[in-house]
Amino acid sequence: MFSMSTTVQPQVTLPLTHLINILHPLKSSVGSSSSATCKSRNHKEHASDTELQRTESMWNLRELGFSDLRKQQLDELVNHVLPRLSPDNVPLPLGGQTAWRTSYLSTDSFFHNKHGFTSSTMHTSAPIFSKKQFSPLQTVCTELKHWPVLIQSRGFKTLRNKTRRVQSAFERPADTETFPPSFMKGFLTRDKGVDVESLDSLLKNKNIPEGQQEAFKRGFAEGFLKAQALTQRTQDSLRRTRLILLVLLLLGLYGISKTPFISGLDSAVDPVQMKNVTFEHVKGVEEAKNELQEVVEFLKNPQKFTALGGKLPKGVLLVGPPGTGKTLLARAVAGEADVPFYYASGSEFDEMFVGVGASRIRNLFREAKANAPCVIFIDELDSVGGKRIESPMHPYSRQTINQLLAEMDGFKTNEGVIIIGATNFPEALDNALIRPGRFDMQVTVPKPDVKGRTEILNWYLKKIKVDPAIEAKVIARGTVGFSGADLENLVNQAALKAAVDGKDMVTMKELEFAKDKILMGPERRSAEIDQRNKQITAYHESGHAIVAYYTKDAMPINKATIMPRGHSLGHVSMLPENDRWSETRSQLLAQMDVSMGGRVAEEIIFGHENITTGASSDFDSATKIAKMMVTRYGMCEKLGVMTYPDMTEHSPETQAAVEHEVRVLLKESYERAKALLKSHAKEHKNLADALLMYETLDAKEIQLVLEGKALESR
Repeated sequence: MFSMSTTVQPQVTLPLTHLINILHPLKSSVGSSSSATCKSRNHKEHASDTELQRTESMWNLRELGFSDLRKQQLDELVNHVLPRLSPDNVPLPLGGQTAWRTSYLSTDSFFHNKHGFTSSTMHTSAPIFSKKQFSPLQTVCTELKHWPVLIQSRGFKTLRNKTRRVQSAFERPADTETFPPSFMKGFLTRDKGVDVESLDSLLKNKNIPEGQQEAFKRGFAEGFLKAQALTQRTQDSLRRTRLILLVLLLLGLYGISKTPFISGLDSAVDPVQMKNVTFEHVKGVEEAKNELQEVVEFLKNPQKFTALGGKLPKGVLLVGPPGTGKTLLARAVAGEADVPFYYASGSEFDEMFVGVGASRIRNLFREAKANAPCVIFIDELDSVGGKRIESPMHPYSRQTINQLLAEMDGFKTNEGVIIIGATNFPEALDNALIRPGRFDMQVTVPKPDVKGRTEILNWYLKKIKVDPAIEAKVIARGTVGFSGADLENLVNQAALKAAVDGKDMVTMKELEFAKDKILMGPERRSAEIDQRNKQITAYHESGHAIVAYYTKDAMPINKATIMPRGHSLGHVSMLPENDRWSETRSQLLAQMDVSMGGRVAEEIIFGHENITTGASSDFDSATKIAKMMVTRYGMCEKLGVMTYPDMTEHSPETQAAVEHEVRVLLKESYERAKALLKSHAKEHKNLADALLMYETLDAKEIQLVLEGKALESR
């Protein structure tokens, strides 16, 4: 490195190579000017090139802050850094050019173009440098064997390119200050310290009057204190944030250590005592309760069965639709026997980590065996006990069911442990799971019948405030296909309706409202229906009601309304006396006639050109009944008692015959409904007018209107 200090400029440090590259053109220009005095005036272009080099060097000196140096000082600096060659040691001109000048003319060799001399010159024995004192730079140059190697030159330069470069340098704005360019400021001033300005000097520089200096100092001090307080608050906030992140990290690590992926086994499973649930709480499934009674007897008195050498089934599988009370039955078994009850869902054994489901099965049965006799209830058994298949996506999915099979009937016996499983899809279970010795006792839990629905309704009605005049059997007759959960929802909806209406108790009106809401959706009172459509709907629904009332084997009418619900503008609900386990041919024909009554009424009253699309669902149900009579029930004389489950397997002639018979049944039903409505045209009109006036009529009110009596209750 090369350093120089003067009284004018601050001390700066820069690489020696930068200074050499800047001062070397000056050295070359000095040497060229001394040799040019001995030459003829024909070398004017040499002088012009020298002037360009000198101008460029002066520009670089100004960038480094040396522009203030006098010529004498500059010459001393140049002689000190780059010693001048003596006249005796100046290399001879080569091709009319000096050794210090870059040639712009192509010579005979690349070496000559690059270095300015031929290779034969290097073999001369004459010394190249001549100086009494050897500087470090001269030593380096001596090792390089020739001076011009220090010049950064490029072969085949053109004068045009150099002129453009020099012109661009002259076009740059002159810097009045003697400081280096921006790209060197950070490098040259990196060792300079930052001067701290005092408060007094700041006051003088700002030219603040003496009367305001105290206020300025006070404001400066307050700002300094506020900045310190802000900095302190920021540091405290960062400290608290780090502490919170550390606590969260520790909690996360603790949670990970407790996961099954790390620990392998879950914590102990706690049993539940079901003393408050017995068979008295289970309604509508008497057959299932009777089958489970022997399981309760075994849990209460196991010696009664083991004395005779008999063994009770280890597993009981409860099969039935959703909401029929399978879970309640399992809880009732544990409550009747007064034994511990272990509950688990099938989805709890299905985890993403390998082996977790099997470990949970082992843990569950280990706890159950330690507290035998007891009951293990696994809900939704099909999610854990499904059929085993080869799956490349889940190669370890069979471990859980294999462990369950081994625990139920494996090498180790489990005495006193009863496993109760519940599922909606028994066909999805693995065959090894339902074989004798595991779930070898299957109990069907169906939807309740009329008697069961009445018991369930009475059970839930006891929990709310109801009108003593409520007839639960009437509601039960109109809720065919409802499960226990559906009936509980019905009672709850009725209680909510009574609360909204501000009533003190639940009446039949709220129960009917809740039933219609569940079956057909909520009322659409906001729907704006014009009088013409209301009239068509009233005659349409009256046609259904008239045919149902005067047809022998039709179901009794429960209610008729023209209040829009769901996708329908009105409906007539039927109320069977009892659950129908089978239906006769006359009952099926009566259902078809009732379905045809709506379209027939529209045609009679408004004409064939004004019939509407409201009978589409009626035709669907009537067509379905007619097809079943022909293809499944054997109720067609022409086709006989043969069944046709898949029409695509039969010949076109057979398909045409079936379609013809279906069409005949539908046409006959349509004609019967038309004849019936024409014979009771007066009753039809009275019932339609009553629906237009009151919108909804129950069975008793419909009977009064058809008998020609006034509705005194309205």
